[in-house]
Amino acid sequence: MRGHVAKKGNRYYAVVYEGTDPVTGKERHRWHQGGDTRRDAERVLTELVKRVHDGDYRSPERITLGEYLVERWLPLRKSQLGHSTYDGYRRSINLHVLPRIGMIPLQRLTPEDLDGFYADLLTEGRLNGGGGGLAPKTVRNMHGMLHKALADACRKGTVQRNVASLADPPRARRRSAMQVWNAEQLRQFLDEIEGHRLAPAFYVAANTGMRRGEVLGLHWRDVDLATSRLSVHQAMLNVAYEKRLGDVKTDTGRRTIDLDPRTVDVLRVWRDAQLAEQELTGRPPGEADVVFAKPDGEAVHPDYFSQLFDRQVAKSSLPRIRLHDLRHTHATILLKAGVPVKVVSERLGHSSPAFTMTVYQHVLPGMQADAARAFSEAVFGR
Repeated sequence: MRGHVAKKGNRYYAVVYEGTDPVTGKERHRWHQGGDTRRDAERVLTELVKRVHDGDYRSPERITLGEYLVERWLPLRKSQLGHSTYDGYRRSINLHVLPRIGMIPLQRLTPEDLDGFYADLLTEGRLNGGGGGLAPKTVRNMHGMLHKALADACRKGTVQRNVASLADPPRARRRSAMQVWNAEQLRQFLDEIEGHRLAPAFYVAANTGMRRGEVLGLHWRDVDLATSRLSVHQAMLNVAYEKRLGDVKTDTGRRTIDLDPRTVDVLRVWRDAQLAEQELTGRPPGEADVVFAKPDGEAVHPDYFSQLFDRQVAKSSLPRIRLHDLRHTHATILLKAGVPVKVVSERLGHSSPAFTMTVYQHVLPGMQADAARAFSEAVFGR
């Protein structure tokens, strides 16, 4: 392939020779946006040359949005994304993008095409047989995926602009009030589920604020009962309804959580019961065993764990909350008890205390009132 770098205005372009026009007999050149420097354009040109040698190059006018996403963008992103994120992208592309706008040539895709796509998803996007549209948040997530994909295409010179930047995705609905239990309600739940085999798993979730996947991905090698601590560095994921052990959600998700004496006792009793099960089944114990496993040692499926929680709450007099709300309950009880936000943030594995304060701002007004009273008493007395 022949090509060179050219400058037009303040921008540099990778110019590629694409053969001779059969009508005019003139050479056809395709200009691919390179960037602000010659080096940027040279990188684009080098990549285009590699595509030609690999047999992967097609004129941007001939590749559709669907072909770009499935054949180019998604395979390159696979090694850069988490298992569940990659699977979510793949499903969104196959179920929604390809049938609706996948056939549009990439170069001819417009912001109006994306606007119509989003509107269609909001009214008729459900595929479970019940009809209706997808939630605005789901559609916004799909917009985010397309924006990333088209930004990569723009950066590599495949398209001249990212039309997703000009589209109008739906606004996310205002977050509804967080549903949590108070301390008495949490104690009632733990009392009511005490007889279930997986009651210790719910106890640990409630007393540590760990996510569902983090609880089910916990191994005994990560638990130190002598020092009353456990380490979180992996999670059990649900990828296309298959269990897969993967990394935690974020870098700050890797953390050490201190345990109270009661939780340590619960884990000791559970460990003894698990060892007894291993003797009955003939399975030799090992330090890499999953903490909360089935009697045969197989990991518990995350969806089963959530469904078990939902069934237990449904037959209880307690207010309906989700399994993930046990994590919110843990944080809320700690904050109301006066535990510093930084400590709560570290236990939850949040990116920063500021993020924790944003998520649990419903707790802060009461804390601020306590702070105001404490300041007044310190200065003027009771």
